[in-house]
Amino acid sequence: MGDLIYTAITSLDGYVADVTGNFDWSVPDEEVHSFVNALERPIGTYLFGRRLYEVMTVWDTPAMTAPDQPDVIREFAAIWQAADKIVYSTTLAAPVTPRTTIERTFDPEAIRRMKASSPHDISVGGAELAGQAIRAGLVDVLHLIVSPIVVGGGKPALPADVTWPLELLDTRRFDNGVVHLHYRSPLRVG
Repeated sequence: MGDLIYTAITSLDGYVADVTGNFDWSVPDEEVHSFVNALERPIGTYLFGRRLYEVMTVWDTPAMTAPDQPDVIREFAAIWQAADKIVYSTTLAAPVTPRTTIERTFDPEAIRRMKASSPHDISVGGAELAGQAIRAGLVDVLHLIVSPIVVGGGKPALPADVTWPLELLDTRRFDNGVVHLHYRSPLRVG
């Protein structure tokens, strides 16, 4: 049985992007990127909303695996390319990356079945899609990577209309001021 994991890089005030949609402040340095790679390595399937999927498709380009790229970049590209991807979109006509399928609706029961039968962990990405999974009681693990910046508004990392008790498992502080918060939902839904 795989866990459904939500990992988000957020501002200190809880946003994944500011009011203009900018998230360049969230680009991890090499230390944080290496840590993220370790978090992502066990993922067998990524669940994405359309917008995040479109951002992530860059990881399937030859530029990301070129010899002149830093090791952490090439490693993440390999991790991303090896995983299956499911994109939830009503507008995307077809996937533009291998190992990718399009689903028109988010079906919590299908995710429960996927979790029950998966030998690997599953990642849900994109704040809106993750919000749907959190509301449905599907997310088992939460990794918040908190950047030392306040952006004052934008797209929240977590849904505002849900109460979700969590158990803190670990914290880590990085040299650049980023803090990792690792939580597990005691209300594990299998």
